[in-house]
Amino acid sequence: MARVIKIGMIGCGGIANSKHMPSLSKVADCEMVAFCDIVVERAEKAAKTFGTPDAKVYADYKELLKDPEIEVVHVCTPNRSHSFITVDALEAGKHVMCEKPMAINSAEAQKMLDAAERTGKKLTIGYQNRFRDDSLFLKKEAEDGTFGDIYYAKATALRRRAVPTWGVFLNEYEQGGGPLIDIGTHALDLTLWTLNNYKPKYCLGTTYHKLNRDTNQGNAWGNWDPDKFTVEDSAFGFVVMENGATIVLESAWALNTLDVREAVTSVCGTLAGADMMSGLRINGIRQGRQYVMEPSFKAGGAAFNEGKKGESAADREARMWIEAVRNDTTPLTIPEQAYCVTRILEGIYESAKTGDIYKF
Repeated sequence: MARVIKIGMIGCGGIANSKHMPSLSKVADCEMVAFCDIVVERAEKAAKTFGTPDAKVYADYKELLKDPEIEVVHVCTPNRSHSFITVDALEAGKHVMCEKPMAINSAEAQKMLDAAERTGKKLTIGYQNRFRDDSLFLKKEAEDGTFGDIYYAKATALRRRAVPTWGVFLNEYEQGGGPLIDIGTHALDLTLWTLNNYKPKYCLGTTYHKLNRDTNQGNAWGNWDPDKFTVEDSAFGFVVMENGATIVLESAWALNTLDVREAVTSVCGTLAGADMMSGLRINGIRQGRQYVMEPSFKAGGAAFNEGKKGESAADREARMWIEAVRNDTTPLTIPEQAYCVTRILEGIYESAKTGDIYKF
């Protein structure tokens, strides 16, 4: 029998309940044995729903980290606390899955990188959109050279009126930003990963607070409080990489648009291109003719993603993460890549503040 991986959950709010804990509950030979939240009732509820019969509940994450049986910790707290909780967990000898974004800025993210290197423990960041069938297919095509030299890409995360009104999403101090750091980070990660390009040269960014004060909202999750909406409602970036490639990043929680797509990418190379406008589409030229290829994901595919039929992206992420811990292999999402995402987001925010180009 495989050894049982014992997991501690730090933060038992929305993302833990909707993604991490349900997915971990489906992974063989792992158990959630400890739950921590500053609202103890949330931890108690999570323990009853997802924990072992003797699961422990904590209000202080440092007490959870003292348990020597816990091998893995999932950090599912507001963005501001990602860095110091992750560093403490790594120093306590735990492998860490930290929810995205890696941190609120690159300095905090660097502390996490340093701690992972210093301790030798595994660190990964929760970019589950990499684990979708279409994303894995696109990545494999890029690796196989289907697109040639990819020199232009677009990272898109646009909502029409879907502002999250719960938790601390609207609080700039706790989150470090709005849609750019919340959903734009997914689109950017997916794009950089597809390009396998993590060397930005400079960027130009804009952020907007155009709809925050709206009272005629039509929001998908009910009206937001204009006085608490302190983050941007939309943000856009133009990023140039060291090799000359260009990435355009679009993100919004509230934007008067019908072009609503989230966590998708488009790539244009010297040999072919691809987009996720209506499912994955690959375009190119063969025998002097334009073609469009639309792969079907209804049936099983190549073994490169080691997927299981009907497995969601979040389930696949959790399974492959635990397998990386168990087998001492490298996780699909490595922290150095997530660090680059944070650097670029930080550059876009800084450019928006100064009105100038941000050089990396």
